[in-house]
Amino acid sequence: MNVSPGMKNILEYIVSYKKQEVDQRKKESPVGVLEKHPFFIREIFSMKTFLVDEQRTGIIAEFKKKSPSKGIINDTATVEAVTSAYEQYGASVISVLTDQPSFGGSTDDLKKARFNNLPILRKDFMVDEYQLLESRAMGADVILLIAACLRPEETRKLAATAKQLGLEVLLEIHEEKELEHLCEEVDVVGINNRDLKTFSVDIQRSIRLAEQLPLNKLRIAESGIRDVETIMHMKAAGFNGFLIGEQFMRSPDPSIAFASFIDQLKTNFNESKGLRYDAARSDKKA
Repeated sequence: MNVSPGMKNILEYIVSYKKQEVDQRKKESPVGVLEKHPFFIREIFSMKTFLVDEQRTGIIAEFKKKSPSKGIINDTATVEAVTSAYEQYGASVISVLTDQPSFGGSTDDLKKARFNNLPILRKDFMVDEYQLLESRAMGADVILLIAACLRPEETRKLAATAKQLGLEVLLEIHEEKELEHLCEEVDVVGINNRDLKTFSVDIQRSIRLAEQLPLNKLRIAESGIRDVETIMHMKAAGFNGFLIGEQFMRSPDPSIAFASFIDQLKTNFNESKGLRYDAARSDKKA
C-alpha cells in the first residue's frame, strides 16, 4: 500500500480499533438481534438509480462532525435538520459518518437520518461482515469499502456479502494500484481527489484514473470539491456523482450552505444547457 508513513499509521490505527469495536458490538447486538430489526427487511433505495436520474443533482451530501486531520468541523448541527435540508434542496444521496473515534459519528446518526426518502450511504471503515448486517439493520442502503484499508480478496468477500444482503457497494480508490479491488459486486467507484501521500487535491489525476474504469461502473468524485465549476468539469469527464460534506458542514448553518450551493449548480447547469442549445441552432443554420 503506497501511502505516506503518517497516513499508513492512521489507517493501521483505525483498522486496529475498528476490529476491537466490532468484537464488542457483536457481544452487545448478536446477529440474531440485528435480523429482527424492522429496517433489516425494508426495501432499499438504489444509489445507482438516484445518481443517474437526470432530474437530480448527483450530489452525495455528507453529515460529518469532525475529521482526524482537521478536528471539529461542526458539533452543533443536528443530523435531522441537516439531512432533511439535503433531501429538500436536491441531494441525490445522503452520506452519514458512523465512526466515532475519528469522525465523531454514530450508528444513531444514521438511524435518525432514515426518515429521508433518499439512499443513505454508511460511511465507515468496513473490516468485518458483521458490519454489513449491522448496516442493513440501521437502515443503510449503501456501504463503503475503502481499498486502502483492505486486501483485494477482503474487498471481494465483503462486496459479495453486501450484495447478498441487498445492499449496494461503493468502492473508494486513490491510486491505480487499487483498481485490482474492482469486482462484479461493486456498483459504484469513488475516486478520492486527495493524494494520500501529499494530501494535495488533483482533479486531473482523478480524471485519468476514472478513464481506466470499466464502462459499467458508475463513478463519483470525492474530496476537495468546493465550487460548481469543478463539478461541471468532472461531469463532462464522465463522473456521475460528487461527494461533498465539509464544504457544507463548516458553515454555521449547513442547510443554508447546501441550498445556496444547489442554486448555483442549477444556474450553472441551465446556462451551460443554453449555450449548447444556441451552439446547436447555429450549426443547423450554417
